[in-house]
Amino acid sequence: MPTDLPNLLTLSRIAAIPLMVLFAALQRPWADLAACAVFSAAAITDYFDGRIARQRRQISPFGRMLDPIADKLLVGAALMLLAAHGRLSAYGLYPAIVILLREILVSGLREFLAGLRVGLPVTRLAKWKTGVQMAALGTLLAGDSGAGVILLDLLPISLIGEAMLWTAAGLTLVTGWDYLLAGLRYAAGERGRAAAAAALAEASDPAAPRP
Repeated sequence: MPTDLPNLLTLSRIAAIPLMVLFAALQRPWADLAACAVFSAAAITDYFDGRIARQRRQISPFGRMLDPIADKLLVGAALMLLAAHGRLSAYGLYPAIVILLREILVSGLREFLAGLRVGLPVTRLAKWKTGVQMAALGTLLAGDSGAGVILLDLLPISLIGEAMLWTAAGLTLVTGWDYLLAGLRYAAGERGRAAAAAALAEASDPAAPRP
């Protein structure tokens, strides 16, 4: 049900976007820090909504549909804000483009596989990618100006954020390639589908043996 706690947490990520945009648009040090705080709080719900849903056995089609949408809306809004307000260097735009294109790629693959009634499980590496990505975006939203509010202006916050963004982009390329190969194998026929299903199951199961 949409009113279950996990779904409410997911909906809160979408509701946080206008508030984050408002703070970022003010372009004041305290507002930059507030935008970071709103984004970080929204990002944390991505961990708790899934965990609570599993613990309470409240996994629903509505939640499975909305969760990736909320994530992509939040990440896309943050990337566009950073680009629009010049919070990324010229080189920082490249990992941002990679991350945005990967989100579009995975969305397309999910739509294709949904037609085959096949789910696209989240791999362990993709979870690491998400964690690094969210940390990078939150850091960049605060920036050097926001860091000054909490007396961290001696640290190169923007540089640290871009370094994390490049790391997230590298992980994005790896996980995006894995998902693309899985989609191509499913499109290739029965033998390819079996291979893709086995590869995705191994990548998403922490107990699966590694080669």
